[in-house]
Amino acid sequence: MAKAKEDTAKAREDKPEAKEDTAKAKKAAPAKAASAKSAPQKAASVQPARLQQHFRVAVVPALMKQFGYKTAMQVPRIDKIVLNMGVGEAVNDKKILDNAVGDMTRITGQKPVVTKAKKSIAGFKIRKDYPIGCKVTLRRGRMYEFLDRLVSVAIPRIRDFRGIPARSFDGRGNFNLGVKEQIIFPEIEYDKIDALRGLNITITTTAKTDEEARALLAAFKFPFKN
Repeated sequence: MAKAKEDTAKAREDKPEAKEDTAKAKKAAPAKAASAKSAPQKAASVQPARLQQHFRVAVVPALMKQFGYKTAMQVPRIDKIVLNMGVGEAVNDKKILDNAVGDMTRITGQKPVVTKAKKSIAGFKIRKDYPIGCKVTLRRGRMYEFLDRLVSVAIPRIRDFRGIPARSFDGRGNFNLGVKEQIIFPEIEYDKIDALRGLNITITTTAKTDEEARALLAAFKFPFKN
């Protein structure tokens, strides 16, 4: 009997702790529910790039009508954009390559890969595997954001600009554009650069012909001649 009374007393003493645990659980429940509600809202706030939406809404229906595609999957699309900057002066000064990498990073928002020489060239004092440039490959949303800035801001800032020649296609639906000065991009501040550098921009598409590729880029307001 004495042991039973002691067990009953202990159970009564444990009840307040159980009540406290229940109260804490009730307080934590609304916080968890609020965090669970906010998570989908954060995910929903991430919007696709402007030209990415434009491609789905306007470009796909227009090209399907123009070329008679039966499904949206047949419509050519931009696969990737590659920016390449050659820095031959880096042979004498490695800081020049660091500055080029910095310019490319500011232009694209992505850290570039340093390119190295494939073979030695004695006339230019270049040895095999010597760093001589940098390149960046853009895909998906970042690719569309760069294309938007290129067409809307950078290209119109080219001096004496009269349109981009359409002959720069390679016959397989890919387009190459040479830029003489990196200062056409608004991310580059003229007062903070060490030298003017050119770069090459390659737009790779899934188009099978140059005609389809040109229609695709024209749908993104690419300023071709004629």
